[in-house]
Amino acid sequence: MRVGASVEVDLLIHADRGFAVLHDRDLAHSTTGQGDVSRASAAYLRGLSLTDNTGNQTDDSVVLLEDLASRLDGVEIADGALLQLDFKEDAAALDATALAVFARAVAPFADNAILSCGDADAVTALCDAAPDIHVGYDPCHRGAVGRTLSSGDFRGFVFSACRDSPRAEMIYLDQELVLRAADRGADLIAAFHAMRREVDVYTLARADTSSVARFARLVDRGADQITTDDPEGFFAANIVAEATESERSD
Repeated sequence: MRVGASVEVDLLIHADRGFAVLHDRDLAHSTTGQGDVSRASAAYLRGLSLTDNTGNQTDDSVVLLEDLASRLDGVEIADGALLQLDFKEDAAALDATALAVFARAVAPFADNAILSCGDADAVTALCDAAPDIHVGYDPCHRGAVGRTLSSGDFRGFVFSACRDSPRAEMIYLDQELVLRAADRGADLIAAFHAMRREVDVYTLARADTSSVARFARLVDRGADQITTDDPEGFFAANIVAEATESERSD
């Protein structure tokens, strides 16, 4: 974020109705803990360490959303960089306590954060609780990608997404949907731009030959952001620098 890159973290609700910065509900998948995140207390989670891809303990501890403000204090954040808080549950998981914790936790850095989620009702509830946060929405969940590709109703997909989350500034789109729609003559990125939404396309896992080609296609189609697990690899492939230089020349 110091150099202008946006960063995504995943959020799951823990037993004390706050939010753990974790992707997997099963703590054994990525931490030194056991059990489901929803049954783990804040104190228990703070005592855990993250594990690497081989299951070995790392020096990094599990972070709670409630602790992020103190970790970000003093960090210089470049213009345009946002911390993406990707809520991995739906509105049914939220209650008044969780919403109050969310509002308190993000208040100190809301201007530099964007909430994303695949459930429009959850987006509404969380952004109502923290009105200064930026708003994002991912309409590609619950079988939406398959249904849209099957029906070919790309215009309806765009309309529904904007209707379901009217305050969304950023729309998060699955790369398969974007590229397969493009192969059929539909430009989803341009369609959302016409609705005054920016578009993030996710997720390019590694900078292999196939992904580098996809990255180039997405840049050519005007993606505002591209989510990747391998930013260093894309920089090494020089494609990020080329895309940035192209934007400057335009």
